[in-house]
Amino acid sequence: LKRMYLALKYVWIHPFERRLIWNGGGILRPPTTEKAADILLENAQSCLQSCSLQVLDSDAAQRLIPGLRVPLNLAIYMPLALNINPRKYLQALFSACQNVANEASASSSEQKEFNLYNEHIDNLHQFSGDYDAVIICLGGKASSLPELTNKLPLRTCRGVIAEFRLPSDTVEKYGSRSPSILSDAWLAFQGPRTVSVGSTWQWKSDNHDPSVSNEEARSAMEELLPKASAVYPGISKWDYVRARAGIRAMPPLTANGSLPLLGCLNDVIGERSNSAFWLVGGLGARGLLYHGLAGKLTAKAVISSDENMIPSEFTCWKAVK
Repeated sequence: LKRMYLALKYVWIHPFERRLIWNGGGILRPPTTEKAADILLENAQSCLQSCSLQVLDSDAAQRLIPGLRVPLNLAIYMPLALNINPRKYLQALFSACQNVANEASASSSEQKEFNLYNEHIDNLHQFSGDYDAVIICLGGKASSLPELTNKLPLRTCRGVIAEFRLPSDTVEKYGSRSPSILSDAWLAFQGPRTVSVGSTWQWKSDNHDPSVSNEEARSAMEELLPKASAVYPGISKWDYVRARAGIRAMPPLTANGSLPLLGCLNDVIGERSNSAFWLVGGLGARGLLYHGLAGKLTAKAVISSDENMIPSEFTCWKAVK
């Protein structure tokens, strides 16, 4: 390829903490319904040996997190799980890709470049002829491109997360090695006195503003605090600091679940171009889990100019009219 342009705009919720890893104590999952408990227990018993999942009763879970409420006397502990700061992670990922390109250039006669250009793009015609391939990764903004308006089966969903801090005069604090909590709300602890709580789900929202009004923040607190208190009553001692929001680009629900949307867009766009346009979208609320696989599959397909390199489960959305 002459050059490959990767159109990037990260539209998920921006965290507040500057560290790459928020908490290294793992994640604890206390279910609040019998159905969720049955699914979690089955998953824990049938997971791969390399996947460390521990089934705990209330006493064991409360030893990890004093004051934890375990509604069904069952919690799944994931000691190797991490809370990742997405912005810092993406910056580190970009640096790693730059290093790979530099190392490859140093070991061969062919020059390889990996660059970031921050440019405003109104439409895909601006790329025509300049690049062999353009991979569009715009999240909930993908449909704002005129060539893709009303052509992608994406559902937008706005989410709000809130940051809380424990008052400085409070003697009791969260354990530095205690896990974060994943329940009907998630509590991502960033040290003994800071926690982010999320997230709300506002379907069909077209509000991409990361800032949150006082009214929206109050509404989010009314939704999130009861869910958080159901498993961690101590959250009532923490003070609200601020809130931020972002848009999830949710894919359609299929027989295989909600899978990302991948594939070549030339047929979707319906216009001839010297460039091949590709999509990585619909990562939803779990993009951190999907993005590596989605990127690897797409890169192979782009380099080979063969969409069949991507499993049909990720490209079948194009056949739905």
